[in-house]
This record gives sequence, C-alpha cells and structure tokens, in this order.
Amino acid sequence: MKCNAGTIDRAVRVIAGLALIALAATGTVGVWGWIGVVPLLTGIVGFCPAYAMFGMNTCAMKKD
Repeated sequence: MKCNAGTIDRAVRVIAGLALIALAATGTVGVWGWIGVVPLLTGIVGFCPAYAMFGMNTCAMKKD
C-alpha cells in the first residue's frame, strides 16, 4: 500500500476520528460515532482505499 494521504489530510482524519469516537463513547452521538475508527485508521496508516479507487493522492510530490 502506497501512501496516498498527505500530512494535513492525515492530521484532519485523526482529529475527526478521535472526536467521533469520543462523542460515541460519551453517548452524545450514539452508535454511529464509532465510524470514527475508519478515518482514525486511515490517518494513522496514511492510505485511503477510496482515494486509491478514484485515483486521488494528497501526498506531497517527492523530489528525485
């Protein structure tokens, strides 16, 4: 799996995932908040299957 999520993208995913999980854990948003695991994991790993499917990439270009 090649990295296809950039630094800012990954940070936003991790923050959003943690926020959703926290809201679900406190009972604020209900069970659907546990979907925050998905952006959390894609942010940690740096690979988004949806980006790969649509040919998107937010990583900075590497200079050779």
